[in-house]
Amino acid sequence: MIQRASTFLLLAVLTAVVLPANVQAAEDGELDALHHSANAYYLDFEPFGKVQLPRIFVIQHEDGSYGLELFGSTASAILNGHFVAEIEEHGDETDSETHDAEGAVLEATEEHAEGDEHVQAAGKYGGISLEQLEGHLVPPGGAHVVIDMSISRHLFFAWIGMLVVFVIMTRLAGMYKRGVGRDTAPKGLFQNLFETLIMFVRDDIARPNLGDKTDKYLPYLLTAFFFILTCNLLGLVPFGATATSNLMVTVVLASFTFILTQMGGTKDYWMHIFWPPGIPMFVKPILMPVEVLGILTKPIALAIRLFANMTAGHLVILSLIGLIFSFANIFGPGAGYGVAPVSIAFALFIYMLELLVSFIQAYVFTMLSALFIGMAIEEHHHDHDEAHGDHAADTNAASVLVS
Repeated sequence: MIQRASTFLLLAVLTAVVLPANVQAAEDGELDALHHSANAYYLDFEPFGKVQLPRIFVIQHEDGSYGLELFGSTASAILNGHFVAEIEEHGDETDSETHDAEGAVLEATEEHAEGDEHVQAAGKYGGISLEQLEGHLVPPGGAHVVIDMSISRHLFFAWIGMLVVFVIMTRLAGMYKRGVGRDTAPKGLFQNLFETLIMFVRDDIARPNLGDKTDKYLPYLLTAFFFILTCNLLGLVPFGATATSNLMVTVVLASFTFILTQMGGTKDYWMHIFWPPGIPMFVKPILMPVEVLGILTKPIALAIRLFANMTAGHLVILSLIGLIFSFANIFGPGAGYGVAPVSIAFALFIYMLELLVSFIQAYVFTMLSALFIGMAIEEHHHDHDEAHGDHAADTNAASVLVS
């Protein structure tokens, strides 16, 4: 079971391979909460520096042919002349200005190793930080980007989350294969902790909603729970990033719930959507689009709920820390030092709250997924009027949980 859950995890993460984002640079001396919590094409280890991530593009050339462009960083893509940066300048009018490598105000050094030329860039590009250009790269001439498969910060930490869960589950599976926890009692804090969480998902989330079909859907539910929990916790680690605060990641996870729900839907489930029983004939055409809309709103609510909760907490923490820089800039360094204890105390409180929210959001997503799937696979053995009443009650209950 644990190995099957790991397989689902690999598929879920690899599906979210393209995570585009617009990244804005912070002003000197200020802490930009949106910038630090947003997606980007570099890893931020300030004050030690930044590590740029590879940029990968599928390009369609002027002659209609396709090609793959691979660069070690955003700076490399610009300096090699293969891409230019479109910068929107906001003034009295909004213009789009294109800068290429010739117009760059850039300090560069060239290193030669084993016959290859490597360019390392530092400083400003056309007076604009390279971080501001990320997500705005376009090929020169008539070529255009078909797919941007660049490795972003959130994708990188999603891979780390995948790897962490895979290692944990593989180790647990090996222990159970040896009979530890199966023929004998679980051994050690590691196995007891994760067995408790696994049993919680099975007995308190899956079985009450899925009944005798629990074993069929439990691998997915375990995968969703542990992957979301791991990504949430990675966002609380210094220099980390929260993959679940990216809408693309949460949409992929919610899409899996949506697909499993529709694939498992019974005949009675589809009848209540396209031909609701027990109601006047002239009302049926009105209810059908409402029911179809209800199918789509459930995964949308799942995706937005997880994304919004994980984003909001980090923005609050960073905004509280940012008060120190704001007060220092406005009233001087003394005011910054004065407000620092209060800001840090409140930020620490929100941080502890975020730790709790990380577990709650993993639970809520898994529980709602089990509920939606359970509503679709439920077999009705009574007349349609009663079935429609029960279905409406279940839908109302789910709507309350979603809202």
